[in-house]
Amino acid sequence: MSNFKELYNKEIISSLTKEFNYKTVMAVPKLEKIVVNMGVGDGSKDEKFITAAVKDLELITGQKPIVTKARKSIAGFKIREGQPVGVKVTLRGENMYYFLEKLVKVALPRVRDFRGVSPHAFDGKGNYTIGIKEQLIFPEIEYDDVVKVRGMDIIFVTTAKSNEEAKSLLKGFGMPFKN
Repeated sequence: MSNFKELYNKEIISSLTKEFNYKTVMAVPKLEKIVVNMGVGDGSKDEKFITAAVKDLELITGQKPIVTKARKSIAGFKIREGQPVGVKVTLRGENMYYFLEKLVKVALPRVRDFRGVSPHAFDGKGNYTIGIKEQLIFPEIEYDDVVKVRGMDIIFVTTAKSNEEAKSLLKGFGMPFKN
């Protein structure tokens, strides 16, 4: 069992219940899933970029990503419908908690000039999105093996009803928000 799952069960549930006066444990917001998405714009031109992104994302998350394809053709971007444009992974359960722990304790502190993540990236329904500029902050990625430095979006989907509840939940996990 991951440390963050224990942390949630032992400490976060009780602190959130006190903070928001929940009547039942089932009302306490929880992390539902984490979606990690990596856009690969040049993947439409060369298959090796997609393969490299799949390999990187699999190393980072420990789960096999799926290749996302363009829904419609866009002439300005030279993209045809059905061409591969990115890779994504949906993490749930143990994998999700392991990834969150690695992100908070290892990867984010490795970001250059890191002052915390934005407290304004909530969508109003309790979901939080964070953008990362390069995949090199994860310890699994070898600098010499990187085909191209890429960013990624990490979306935290929670059962929270409001931004405040979701922020308290993520704070409980140690998410370093800016002041």
